Amino acid sequence: MTPIPLTTLLPLLDDLSRDLPQAERYQRLLQTLHNCLPCDALALLRLDGQRLVPVAVLGLSADTLGRRFPLDEHPRLQRILGQQRATRFAADCDLPDPYDGLIPGNSGPLQVHDCLGCPLYIDDQPWGVLTLDSLDPARFGRIDLATLEAFGHLAAATVKASERLQQLTHAAEQQRRSAETWRRAAVQVPGPELIGDSAAHQHLLGEIALVARSPLTVLICGETGTGKELVARAVHRQSARHDKPLISINCAALPESLVESELFGHVRGAFSGATTARAGKFELADGGTLFLDEVGELPLSIQAKLLRVLQSGQLQRLGSDREHHVDVRIIAATNRDLAKAVRDGRFRADLYHRLSAYPLQVPPLRERQHDILLLAGYFIEQNRSRLQVRSASLRDDAQQALLAHDWPGNVRELEHLVSRALLRARARHGATPAMLQLNAADLGLSSDARPAQAYPPLELAPPGCGLREAVDNYQRQLIETLMKRHRGNLSATARALQIDRGNLHRLARRLGLASQARPDRQGKIPG
Repeated sequence: MTPIPLTTLLPLLDDLSRDLPQAERYQRLLQTLHNCLPCDALALLRLDGQRLVPVAVLGLSADTLGRRFPLDEHPRLQRILGQQRATRFAADCDLPDPYDGLIPGNSGPLQVHDCLGCPLYIDDQPWGVLTLDSLDPARFGRIDLATLEAFGHLAAATVKASERLQQLTHAAEQQRRSAETWRRAAVQVPGPELIGDSAAHQHLLGEIALVARSPLTVLICGETGTGKELVARAVHRQSARHDKPLISINCAALPESLVESELFGHVRGAFSGATTARAGKFELADGGTLFLDEVGELPLSIQAKLLRVLQSGQLQRLGSDREHHVDVRIIAATNRDLAKAVRDGRFRADLYHRLSAYPLQVPPLRERQHDILLLAGYFIEQNRSRLQVRSASLRDDAQQALLAHDWPGNVRELEHLVSRALLRARARHGATPAMLQLNAADLGLSSDARPAQAYPPLELAPPGCGLREAVDNYQRQLIETLMKRHRGNLSATARALQIDRGNLHRLARRLGLASQARPDRQGKIPG
């Protein structure tokens, strides 16, 4: 094998001393390796318990970053991690490949190809693996495995430097925000993850980390299906109460006659059917967190009693004169505009201000377009295991259909849509297919999508109006209608109009509509 010039590694060594975002640092690492050892696909995966999580990929489908690879389901990855040195798999190896269907342009199983893998160790502990795949079965035949192992050591150094820099940055940010040094909760709560890599999602994660360790009451706002309950669990998991219970109650699912009993408990004989005394959710959550989902649905009579508990920590069970003291942190969630409900007299102003000590806004999926394929990959992997399918992937037309959809039902809609698509694809391929390819027809978005042309009637231009003025008048009404529908979001409006976002901004500015666009975090409206 021809020796790799040292100059090829200079960008990697230079990156070790640069302040780069972690995702960019890992991506540059893979690009440097690709320059040294050309191949069709590269992946860097981090060990998380008994599974591997992709943190950077090159040459693989975008939804790969949303996948999770349990070691007991992926023997190739398990073998790579279990070795102390690099591993090359023979072209006729019968072990299933975790990337089947995930290399663009190759829709079938990767039965004949070349595969290399190298474990990464940090401080003598396994951190993850580095994998290389080539569709040419002889690509890696002349590569000295020691060369890959040497690169693996450089990769481990890059990962270690990145994590140390991230820890230092995180510690400095926490010290700036608070005199108390915060630490991440060590207990990992199993359950669904907050998946995403978009700017809007990263901003939300930063807000969660900021408020979690404080004692403030949190009000999570967002549309139906955005994942407000997952946000509440993340706040609790990172809080000082993480080892105490998180008790949830859906305020909209309870009959008005039972809300008080569910929240505050009751004594025997308090009402018909109360044959035994029962503690309410507040008492069950004592020392921990109480999550009030759909808090905007609480009756006004209960709102006053809830406010008293929040103010004093004292409650009375229904039918009892005895007071109980509870120490509970409240996290509430709503998909309603509570400020408007206050103005309409349907929600108490004092309770609203008490609950919204720290509001968290969960962005809708249409504002997280970069996350759509990641989430789709995550849901595919979940359902793949349940359906006992060895491998499943999205064809290009399916990916384009997902990116073009407006997602009125948000992440929950995407989850259910992927589940249905996998069932359709399995029925189309046969009872127990080894490889599923999801196409746009399997998604069925034509019937599920919100009608794109369901606009209100537009007014005609006044008589005597010239063509240019009439066209401007029509464009102004149409853009204004869609901007209101999408709450001033330029990206979502541009997608609905099927035009470039920059062109929309310039057009809106010419038509006098720029002020209706929602500013970004820097207070500017990007062009």
